[in-house]
Amino acid sequence: MLSHNDLKSGVQIIIDGEPYEVLESRPIKMAQRRPIIQSKIKSLISGKIQDRNFQQGDVFEEAELEKIEIKFLFSHRGKFGFCEVQNPANRFELQEEQVGNGAKFLKSNQVVAGVKFQNKIINIILPIKVKLKVIEAPPGTKGDRAQSGTKVVTLETGAQVNAPLFVEQDDIIEVNTEAGEYAGRAEGQ
Repeated sequence: MLSHNDLKSGVQIIIDGEPYEVLESRPIKMAQRRPIIQSKIKSLISGKIQDRNFQQGDVFEEAELEKIEIKFLFSHRGKFGFCEVQNPANRFELQEEQVGNGAKFLKSNQVVAGVKFQNKIINIILPIKVKLKVIEAPPGTKGDRAQSGTKVVTLETGAQVNAPLFVEQDDIIEVNTEAGEYAGRAEGQ
């Protein structure tokens, strides 16, 4: 069991039978009162983020999560289809809210990590960097600038990111999935 003092960023706990991840936490001491922990937590099932205060004496069960390899198959009307890599017959779907912003960087047959809670896959974890092909890139014109310029390019998944002016159509670039930004050219270009 975890106490309120154990609530640090990245800790996964169970509240009301649902797994949550602590994003931020900070202790607050008020005059004549017990200290509280003011935190921001994210539901690992729905992806919703909420602010919550915890009192001294609160105890939590640590969430037991398992990670398995899963393969992305398709997306259709806000639903994303996956299957287990070891058992392709075991297919399942996740809602767009569960997948989050990383959904725009998923491509067919891409292997990602699936998060399992009580024998049910509740979420996915994308690699921090993915390699994607640029399918549309407007010509870059530098003009009179003090800094280097950027342009918006469209990737094979349909996502759009800002990239340097030298990126052209059919280039393969690395994208940071957490920030949704250009991270560099892919090796071997």
